[in-house]
Amino acid sequence: MAKTIITAALTGAVTPAGYRIPETPQQIADEAYDAWQQGAAIVHLHMRAADGLGAMDKARFLETIRLIRAHKDCDIIINCTSSGASKAHPATDEERMAHHRELPGIEMGSYDAGTFNWMPAGVFMNTPQFLEKLGDLYLERGIKPEIEIFDAGMLGVAEYFVRNGHLPTPCHYQFCLGVPGGMSATVENLQYLVSHIPAGSTWSAFGVGKGHLPILFAALALGGHIRVGLEDNVVFGVDESGKKIMATNHMLVERAVAAVEAYGNRPATPAEAREMLGIPAFDRAAVHAALGL
Repeated sequence: MAKTIITAALTGAVTPAGYRIPETPQQIADEAYDAWQQGAAIVHLHMRAADGLGAMDKARFLETIRLIRAHKDCDIIINCTSSGASKAHPATDEERMAHHRELPGIEMGSYDAGTFNWMPAGVFMNTPQFLEKLGDLYLERGIKPEIEIFDAGMLGVAEYFVRNGHLPTPCHYQFCLGVPGGMSATVENLQYLVSHIPAGSTWSAFGVGKGHLPILFAALALGGHIRVGLEDNVVFGVDESGKKIMATNHMLVERAVAAVEAYGNRPATPAEAREMLGIPAFDRAAVHAALGL
């Protein structure tokens, strides 16, 4: 039976307050544990400052990681963003990498492979200089890059850094579709991207907002993995009267597990996902010791 990796992206940096988003380290850790219990293999972490807005807060990353790992039975893969700042809490390139450089327990890190106009908010800046430094840091620290692709040209950017020794292979791609300014969340666009990555790569996908379910089901059909969570989608569906049903992370992960099983696959365990992605096996004792648990 084929195995599908489910990533739970719980918070994000730009989803506004009011959508049952976990914001504090305790809330995020609690929902990460719940996602793992349901069948998610990876949790994708963003932090929020005390005012609820996105922030690259190293102390909050550490606290959240410690709280997740305080659950002695939880072996979920921890994937931390490198792009969680906001206008209220801007971050330098070094601040975007500080937690990956200094904190224990991070196994994956996002690698947004290009700069584009995130409409209408502004420019999502990922310079070649930053990407080179970030890739080198991931190589040095043994962190698996999650290469986030918002538009087709970013595939060439990633290929450049692979060719020049700044990204490891095989690559793992996360296709991020439906962001205004990037590729729209269509099955056609997903098929194009999947057909243009190197053989032997792994990939996952999500669609923002209304693109959530079409991309989820298309990813399953095309043999990929899936990401769900309130970072990308806050509406679960509509009721018989047409009123929106607001989502929770629990609801979104639960539906993802059901979709994987209905398709005939099985949600990958964290141990299986590590093997599939080339991430070292989870050493619970070493991680707990490094975190002082």
